[in-house]
Amino acid sequence: MKYAVVKLFFKIGDKSKISNYRPISILSSFIKVLEKVMYNQLQEHLNKYSILAEEVFGFRADSTTNKAIYKLINETLDALNSKFIVGGIFFNLEKAFDCLNHSILLSKLQFYGVNGKAKTWFESYLNNRYTRVQISDIGLNQMSFSAWEKITDGVPQESVLGPLLFLIYVNDLPKNIIDKTVTVLFTDDTSIIVESPNSKDFQTNMFTAFTCVNKWFKVNLLSINGDKTHYIQFKTKTSPHLI
Repeated sequence: MKYAVVKLFFKIGDKSKISNYRPISILSSFIKVLEKVMYNQLQEHLNKYSILAEEVFGFRADSTTNKAIYKLINETLDALNSKFIVGGIFFNLEKAFDCLNHSILLSKLQFYGVNGKAKTWFESYLNNRYTRVQISDIGLNQMSFSAWEKITDGVPQESVLGPLLFLIYVNDLPKNIIDKTVTVLFTDDTSIIVESPNSKDFQTNMFTAFTCVNKWFKVNLLSINGDKTHYIQFKTKTSPHLI
């Protein structure tokens, strides 16, 4: 139950670079059934007490990709129609699911009311997990494996519980950002929209928002993927170019 073989699936780019492969954990059917039971109970708890922030999207039936996109577009257009200066920072995290700190995650679960036997179960679920990597040579029809290694951080890729645990991990991020922003979190992407009536306030708020998010990531032991993190200023033909 706590041992998983990881297969690497090529995404895009140079095939000789390991960063261009996505690791997928091959989990047993039994553990997935058990995870689904805990997923349903945890989801019921989160819904009952309205724990997940409204800025958090994804992995839920009532919080889809379309809703996240609509919120970003609608807020941007409203600000432009009001003649505000509008810009966005779009953060992407480096191997987010693999880097979740177990101690931080368990403390957040406890903060949100997961205590007693439920907390003990999640401690057991996260701790003492082992993995090894399978490498396949299709041409030679051969497979090789690495040695088993203990996992100290992260949640299994392709697990049932992993995505929901990630949402819980980042759930407090919006509260740590200044009020004059619109925040949308979708899986490991964090989008921050800043709008201000004048250039001075806009630049101040943009810098402050970036600083707050970057600080939160560092405190929670997550790393920004610089290659996939971008700044965009949204403007009409008459809008000034600022940054």
